[in-house]
Amino acid sequence: MRIALSQITTGPDPERNLTVVREQARRAAESGARLVAFPEATMACFGTPLAALAEPLDGPWATGVRDIAEETGLVVVAGMFSPAPDGRVTNTLLATGAGVEASYDKIHLYDAFGFAESDTVAPGSEVVTLDVDGVRVGLATCYDVRFPELFRAHADAGAVVSLLPASWGAGPGKRDQWELLTRARALDATLWLAAVDQADPAAAGTPTTSKAPTGIGCSAVIGPDGTVRGRLQEGPGLLVADLDPREVSSVRGAVPVLDNRRLGRA
Repeated sequence: MRIALSQITTGPDPERNLTVVREQARRAAESGARLVAFPEATMACFGTPLAALAEPLDGPWATGVRDIAEETGLVVVAGMFSPAPDGRVTNTLLATGAGVEASYDKIHLYDAFGFAESDTVAPGSEVVTLDVDGVRVGLATCYDVRFPELFRAHADAGAVVSLLPASWGAGPGKRDQWELLTRARALDATLWLAAVDQADPAAAGTPTTSKAPTGIGCSAVIGPDGTVRGRLQEGPGLLVADLDPREVSSVRGAVPVLDNRRLGRA
């Protein structure tokens, strides 16, 4: 399965960000991809008042993403914000197009490094997978990468790919952590890990003084053996990669860590 990861820098205007999604999805379709993934907070960057712009999954922004998916024939995965019952929002991944319609609400909230996502975002609780051309794909978001049990849950549900849209917080050592954690999660669950981050605003020509997590770039596709098969640098870009589900079976046959587990399995 050919996928594309669109590393972009989004701003506070959902309509302007949707225009970027359309342009990037067209490029992904031209590359022959079947799925294109955009970062967390594609709808609007962190540091924006989220409750004021959050929309339901049948609202105009999500409908715009569906229109783009229909136009390009792709499955499009993009981060947005939906209203939560308690006045906060949910940090949601919308996956739509080519017969797919699913959403994932971020389970693990980024209450770390002096940032409190839970002040404005309500956590999700459901593990979500979807099927693209017979290939099962699990959904996760940013800070979820620090919790290996979620990616093993993807594998237990039959997934051979985990998609990880992110808006990774910058800071000392954070790139090293991003690269280490994404490779570790691929190894933990012996699956393909496709991680798409927001581009670094400075590298994208839009430097920010916001303390919110606005991305560092370095999106990557990692094989089920933990090796990096493709990586972008800090600036905007489109990473296209071919994922072979058979490789997952081969690696799991050689290193059956999922079968060898003794704790934490339902």
